[in-house]
Amino acid sequence: MLKLQENGCHNINLVTPTHYIPYIISSVKNAIGSGLKIPIVYNTSGYESIKTLRELEGIIDIYMPDFKYWDENLAYKYSKIHNYPDKTREAIKEMYRQVGDLKCNADGIAYRGLIVRHLILPNNIARSFEILNFIAKEVSKDTYVNLMAQYHPTYHAYQYNEINRRISREEYNKVINFARQLGLYRGFNEIR
Repeated sequence: MLKLQENGCHNINLVTPTHYIPYIISSVKNAIGSGLKIPIVYNTSGYESIKTLRELEGIIDIYMPDFKYWDENLAYKYSKIHNYPDKTREAIKEMYRQVGDLKCNADGIAYRGLIVRHLILPNNIARSFEILNFIAKEVSKDTYVNLMAQYHPTYHAYQYNEINRRISREEYNKVINFARQLGLYRGFNEIR
């Protein structure tokens, strides 16, 4: 981490790191004691326990969870995961409690806060409007939301007609417009 800081990195991005929590806590504390000043980013699927997140309080500067599905049955159908929507809603609220809205320095580089990523799926399978409503009304209207259009069907997607294609420009723009209506606008780019 110190070497990355020395090389000019803006942050330390921990990707899907939950199973390394004890080591992360110890390492980050040691690195801070040795001069680490750049933010620690926790990049996760959103499916986190509150207990784990509370252990990270004061360690993580930027939380970057995904919010993949609003519907429990669809989360199980496509990703074989139980309780995803409920756990993710709770986790995002806890992350926000710890770090608040995204803050950037004068150069536009984030140093603290919450960034929620959402991959828009074909046929509104993810229930994007409900996810955005939740963020705007139960987390913060100032939450930075990254709406992603890069869904590409792979692996077993061919088994499900409803997700066996990329999203359309219209599908993406509907979600963008809804986010704008909620006040979550952050300069989204429309698919051309």
